Amino acid sequence: MVPHLVTALTGPINELEQRMLESMPAIERWFRLEWMEHTPPFYCSVDLRNAGFKLAPVDTNLFPGGFNNLTPEMLPLAVQAAMAAIEKICPEAKNLLLIPEKHTRNMFYLMNVQRLMQIFSLAGLNVRLGTLDESITEPTALALPDGSSLTLEPLLRSKRRLGLKNFDPCTILLNNDLSAGVPKVLENLHEQYLLPPLHAGWSVRRKTQHFQSYEEVAKKFAKLLGMDPWLINPMYSRCGQVDWNEGAGLDCVQGNVDALLSKIRRKHKEYGINEKPFVVVKADNGTYGMGIMTVRDAKELDELNRRTKNKMSVVKDGQEVTEVIIQEGVPTYERVNDAVAEPVVYMIDRYVVGGFYRIHADRGIDENLNAPGSSFVPLAFSESHHLPKPGEKPGVSAPNRFYMYGVIGRLAMLAAAYELEATDPNAEVYE
Repeated sequence: MVPHLVTALTGPINELEQRMLESMPAIERWFRLEWMEHTPPFYCSVDLRNAGFKLAPVDTNLFPGGFNNLTPEMLPLAVQAAMAAIEKICPEAKNLLLIPEKHTRNMFYLMNVQRLMQIFSLAGLNVRLGTLDESITEPTALALPDGSSLTLEPLLRSKRRLGLKNFDPCTILLNNDLSAGVPKVLENLHEQYLLPPLHAGWSVRRKTQHFQSYEEVAKKFAKLLGMDPWLINPMYSRCGQVDWNEGAGLDCVQGNVDALLSKIRRKHKEYGINEKPFVVVKADNGTYGMGIMTVRDAKELDELNRRTKNKMSVVKDGQEVTEVIIQEGVPTYERVNDAVAEPVVYMIDRYVVGGFYRIHADRGIDENLNAPGSSFVPLAFSESHHLPKPGEKPGVSAPNRFYMYGVIGRLAMLAAAYELEATDPNAEVYE
């Protein structure tokens, strides 16, 4: 099943799908050459929005937390990709230490941790869980809804290594996005592989840096396919010193919102699109769908209520928001059972391992769906949809649609590789 596109604007997206299928050998070769030059992030997930006239990533997560939403049919591919990733980094790996989010009792998240343990165990590693929660001083079992349990263990740090009691790992996998900063216990590990690296965490990472890298990737890719990069790239700008509660710096946000709305209007006119443009203002280091609002007119920023200001001023772990990205809004015209839906693509190493739809019955086409009340439907990707079917008419084949999503997902992953190179504190600088 391909989700229903509730729009008359299905022409261009089908054209894009057709073009990608026809260019498959060129696209795959291009990716192979890029991966010879750049190291993919260890794993990542990408939220996409399909507007019918445009398909673009709106967020790239380097600590993906929804592996439990992938169907069992997708597991073999994830296991193979995990094997390839580990083999490349530490072929002699035997033990893997997985560090999840701290203080979490969210059952969906814990099921994700369980699925990650399953993937890496099936890839042939001994996997144990170490927690950054210092209140846990002995192995602690957490019961899961399916009757199984996870055991969290306190971390043990020696001078150069990190492990658990009687467990010395070669590789440490973070599933914690470090929003609250880098814990001391993770610093200066010289003999172990820490994945992803510390500078992938939100204490360093910025969405604007990512979308700057994505713009570069989208231009290269669009040139390969002979198309306008705007069709796959959301325009953006940023403001650096905003105090939501005091109202300082809001003139910068307002000016940028106005300028971006004008740019979008021009693009809409060029393509004959009768959509009311909107932008999304997000915390530049935001995560978990926090610190986000949709703006359709710059004047709306004059009348922000206290609740909106509070919502925009802090994100996860109480981090204050002073930097924002103003991003072109891409509406989503996909529906699953009448609920607004957006595709999410999951990758390990350079491979697409699966995906699902995030749906939200109470949200509109121009709103953030990563919010309480959202659910996940592996519907369209319930089979293994990784092999496209050349020759099928555009818009009727789920594997073909998923191939297109996978291409855009991999472009965002490549952008993350560029971004991590640009922000690597240990990168060699060539004069």
